[in-house]
Amino acid sequence: MADSLMNTHNRLPVAFDHGKGAWLWDTQGKKYLDAIAGIAVCGLGHAHPAVAEALCAQSKRLLHTSNIYTITKQQELGAELARLSGLDKVFFCNSGAEANEAAIKLARLHGHRKNIEVPAIIVMEGSFHGRTLATLAATGNKKIQAGFEPLVQGFVRAPYNDIGALNRIAQKNHDVAAVLVEPVQGEGGIQIPDDDYLAAVRAVCDEHGWLMMLDEVQTGMCRTGKWFAFQYTGVTPDVMTLAKSLGNGVPIGACLARGAAAGLFQPGSHATTFGGNPLVCSAALAVVKTLVQEKLGERAALLGARMLAGFTRALEGQGHVAAIRGKGLMIGIELNRPCADLVPRALAQGLLINVTAERVVRLLPPLVISETEADQIVAGVSELIKNFAGAA
Repeated sequence: MADSLMNTHNRLPVAFDHGKGAWLWDTQGKKYLDAIAGIAVCGLGHAHPAVAEALCAQSKRLLHTSNIYTITKQQELGAELARLSGLDKVFFCNSGAEANEAAIKLARLHGHRKNIEVPAIIVMEGSFHGRTLATLAATGNKKIQAGFEPLVQGFVRAPYNDIGALNRIAQKNHDVAAVLVEPVQGEGGIQIPDDDYLAAVRAVCDEHGWLMMLDEVQTGMCRTGKWFAFQYTGVTPDVMTLAKSLGNGVPIGACLARGAAAGLFQPGSHATTFGGNPLVCSAALAVVKTLVQEKLGERAALLGARMLAGFTRALEGQGHVAAIRGKGLMIGIELNRPCADLVPRALAQGLLINVTAERVVRLLPPLVISETEADQIVAGVSELIKNFAGAA
């Protein structure tokens, strides 16, 4: 069959037919342990019955109307996310990039209300916020920006985990309206800031009247062991974005806001055709309910600690391992050289992993994995890394 798809991905030579929990089966019947979960999307694993039942039931009733009407499921989901996060209002869309676009628009509205003619947003080196023109410009990766110039203006870049840099920008640039930051940089290689970093960001934002905006697209929905990674810090953002595991594979994103930021959008200032329709909100409600009932946030924290300890033991003395980092079930193993070859090697052994930032093995397994499956991932990945060093 001729490939009619645009060449946007270096696809691996496998096609999956079905899945269950942390496992996938390809079209030839081979079984794979999924340690990446669709890049942090399938937090409940594959074919979770609660999500399947919600989708089936809703599809028999109503798929879509329009946001010019009230959507009951959307209101229910918005209320749940507001309750869990402590934020006030939600705008639903279709992806993390769209959620971040909404946050960027909120920041610009906020800046204009402060009589800033050209509002700027501080973003971080090594960040990833999406591939639309605005979120691409916000992203701290020149490789994925190449060829798409001129980039959208209005972003000021700072080193991640460097509060002094924010203070220096504040002294020189009086057009800043907001800071957009990931609590843990995912695409950047599972970079975890100092424990007091987000609290310090909050303090700087409060001092200068900036919006504190957190991109929790990858960290949210219990991935790090809390509902949202900011809940480790004792502070609350003004704006937060979600997507990925919110729908467990159904495309949905959300931009949440509180206080004055929650009232910036008015009818006509922002909208979406498909965002928050009854189908996707039904799936997301099933995700939220399951995360609550099965206490998967607490489980992610425990299993993440177990896996980190396992990797530390298994890779002790391996000189090519530069660092082992993790928060909940968001784990990165940094090597001292590029290691993208580990991905096809793992695939051949029935294990799905990811490499990001060229030399970081990134693991984002489903939150429903068992202790045995967590140990299998540790053993399999550790063996791959040891063999990779031996083949150097």
